[in-house]
Amino acid sequence: MAPFHLAFHVRDLASTRRFYRDLLGCAEGRSTDSWVDLDFFGNQISAHVGPIVQATDTGRVDGVAVPMPHFGAVLGWDELAALARRLEGSGCEVILPYQVRYPGQVGEQATLFVRDFSGNALEFKAFRDEREVFERAP
Repeated sequence: MAPFHLAFHVRDLASTRRFYRDLLGCAEGRSTDSWVDLDFFGNQISAHVGPIVQATDTGRVDGVAVPMPHFGAVLGWDELAALARRLEGSGCEVILPYQVRYPGQVGEQATLFVRDFSGNALEFKAFRDEREVFERAP
């Protein structure tokens, strides 16, 4: 799968580095005094200082409101569990805590929604069977 690129606004680079580099472990790439590139789980994200578009809980998944817009990453099952523990104790806002959805069904997954230190919404998820990322439930 080819990596994606996403550019988005952040309040400042110091808190952005603290969240993405220090908490998530994203390697830093090029930067200036107004933006920084980061390796977001094999994808390139570019955080630019500018006005934040505040996500609102307008999405619905299984009757649960989720923030829109949001972005994130699909991780391994154990990797997500470890990241959830780290994020839940980090001081970042947890929107929806770590939970397992569709247990025992096609597409069983664990998810976690958080906000970075600029207020951007992120979803991290893992599939029990990674081959089911794009599978449809029967």
